[in-house]
Amino acid sequence: MRQLDEITDDIRRHFEEVDAARNKAYEQSRQLVALCARTIRAIHREEWDNANRLIEEARAAVASLVAVVKDYPDLYSAGYTQDAIKEYVEAKLLYALVRDEPLPAPEALGAEGNTWLNGLAEAATELRRRILDIIRHGHSQEVERLLEAMDDIYSILVTFDFNDTITGGLRRRTDTVRGVLERTRGDVTTSLRQAELEQALEALEARISESKSQS
Repeated sequence: MRQLDEITDDIRRHFEEVDAARNKAYEQSRQLVALCARTIRAIHREEWDNANRLIEEARAAVASLVAVVKDYPDLYSAGYTQDAIKEYVEAKLLYALVRDEPLPAPEALGAEGNTWLNGLAEAATELRRRILDIIRHGHSQEVERLLEAMDDIYSILVTFDFNDTITGGLRRRTDTVRGVLERTRGDVTTSLRQAELEQALEALEARISESKSQS
């Protein structure tokens, strides 16, 4: 029975270590998600210095989170861990897309491939908000660029036809991107037609004014 006590004591110590790591990882995941939400808000507000500072804080938070769970594969693969890393990926990719910079690869962000793809999908849906913000001030080439980026992302994501256990639920997010893309394309088309109509009216008014001045 002494052997039984020794064995179960070892198991208990391991469980205590895992439980402590789990609690710490869960709390750090929540903090990381909140930090990434602030980052995305700063991006939409064009507060670039603040966005860069928050991204650096998020990068450090990801490294700290991974350090906590690296010895526990189940905790690393847990939903709250990967969801938090996905939020960081989303913030980084959104920043790159809005600023027209190269997209950082999964390895550069410390993310798994499926987490990176899901972050990319969510970044694509965030582009709708950016596009609508621009449209409020009038149609522009930047709107066209961002809409094309959304379309390119959807065209890539839809090719990942794998089971959700492999992709981490990518199919559902891809469907969301498709719906957001279709609505945004409609908004952009309306904006473009409105801009063309305004230009035509301005040209007509100019011709009428010129005609009156010559008569």
